[in-house]
Amino acid sequence: MSGDEEEPAPSSRIPVIGRLYITRDDLNEEFIRASGPGGQNVNKVSTAVQLRFNLWANQTLPQDVKSRAAKIAGSRLTQYGEIILQADRHRTRERNREDALARLIDLLKRATEKPKPRKATKPTLGSKRRRLDAKKQRGQVKKLRGRSSGFED
Repeated sequence: MSGDEEEPAPSSRIPVIGRLYITRDDLNEEFIRASGPGGQNVNKVSTAVQLRFNLWANQTLPQDVKSRAAKIAGSRLTQYGEIILQADRHRTRERNREDALARLIDLLKRATEKPKPRKATKPTLGSKRRRLDAKKQRGQVKKLRGRSSGFED
């Protein structure tokens, strides 16, 4: 964060992991009609929540976490940089709201984990031999499928 911006109030902070947090201002909730459990209530009341988190506009997360979060979000990330999560598992607005927020926090927690770098290794002598033996055996099978020289058509 730059020096001229004021720190968000602790009540508007939503902790992610360690000292990382997002603010309530980064979230936008919209309630929509849900499918699934709820009986007749589902046709009358908008209980499902569509949670939008503007990843690109966020000022509290480091850039590397944002790029990993974008990768993890996949198709849930819009071209405008918003992660959209829809929660309609529960019958009440409040439980769906909590569910969507918990799923967003989980996604961001996974994004904070740095991937372990792959160390290139050479194939072992045994694996090379097994590969060559398998190739020879496969070649023999194919050779046996060929036309026999003893027969004439």
